[in-house]
Amino acid sequence: MLAMLQSVLGGGIRAGTPILYATLGEVISERAGVVNLGVEGGILVGACAGFITTAHTQNPMLGIAAAALAGGLAGLVHAFMVVTLRSNQIASGLALMFLCLGVTSFVGRPYVAVKINAVPQASVPGLSRLPLVGTVLFTHDVLVYGAYLLAPLIWLLLFHTKWGLALRAVGERPAVAYASGLPTSLIQYGAVVSGGVLSGIAGAHLSLAYARSWVEGMSNGRGFIAVALVIFATWHPLRSVVGAVVFGAVFALQLQIQARGVALSPYFLDMTPYLLTLVGLLLMGRARRHAMPEGLRAVFEGVT
Repeated sequence: MLAMLQSVLGGGIRAGTPILYATLGEVISERAGVVNLGVEGGILVGACAGFITTAHTQNPMLGIAAAALAGGLAGLVHAFMVVTLRSNQIASGLALMFLCLGVTSFVGRPYVAVKINAVPQASVPGLSRLPLVGTVLFTHDVLVYGAYLLAPLIWLLLFHTKWGLALRAVGERPAVAYASGLPTSLIQYGAVVSGGVLSGIAGAHLSLAYARSWVEGMSNGRGFIAVALVIFATWHPLRSVVGAVVFGAVFALQLQIQARGVALSPYFLDMTPYLLTLVGLLLMGRARRHAMPEGLRAVFEGVT
């Protein structure tokens, strides 16, 4: 039982890593007043670009860089549509997601069975030998450690720097921020592209470290979970860590249950992470209304 618990918790941290990267990116974007439902597409292009680059170079670090670039370009497309052209944010994000799904399915088809030099695990000396928590917390790849260090860094930048204050001001009242002399469009571009970069890195972890393969549509709804998790975490980076680990643990638990041959429908087990998403949104309904950046209300009410 203890071994299974350690396996689920360790697996939850690994499975939650791509969700956390995508969630942190969406927190930045939505704090600037831009919703990006194309996160799923950003994860896909990151996973595909990272895998293809690694397959040709056998250098996973180059693959991660390519994934970040691909995700950033996807974010740039969305930013151009909604910031410059003032398109509907919901429609633009969904169109971007379907575009990325089609492009990656076509481009990635020859790489489905290709073997790569995946991102290796790196145990933390000393800490990885601690009883009970050593293998759970300190035996992962560098992208896992990076994600859980990035969350407090983004919290610090958002709430304790002049840049974060400017970004949040744009997300709350764009007109007031513009009247105060802030370059609102530039700030929103930076936020959305940064979110795209993190979505691309999420995809890199998925294909280069977690699955270590490329499969069409391998994001499997993680982008939408990330968007929901932003609301669940009330637009706060540190709360996103808790949510990502919980959702990752659910993914890991259902795999453990299936591997042990428990008599439960695999279709029911597959839907549990998304069921948990809905439950979380229902429970956080009142809190999210108070925490939502003012600039997002127009988006959700269909004004933009």
